[in-house]
Amino acid sequence: MSTNHDDVRDFLVSRRARVRPEQVGLPAGANRRVAGLRRGEVAMLADVSVEYYSRLERGSLSGVSEGVLHAIAGALLLDDAERDHLFDLARA
Repeated sequence: MSTNHDDVRDFLVSRRARVRPEQVGLPAGANRRVAGLRRGEVAMLADVSVEYYSRLERGSLSGVSEGVLHAIAGALLLDDAERDHLFDLARA
């Protein structure tokens, strides 16, 4: 079970780090400590709470709805293969 949590965390963190704020219509700002999006920015784009997204990013995808998965996939600009992988992780 923890292996899946690690896989989920690694996947979401790596995809979040890859998306630049300006790619999703957010200001880049000069004072950013992260290369990509902040957790709060992903949460805002996916229309979920920061606490809920943080829980998902820690690997706890049990019970997450398809709508939330689609929203996160959209916020992270996932391609079809990555979207499928996210759904596979959620079902595992």
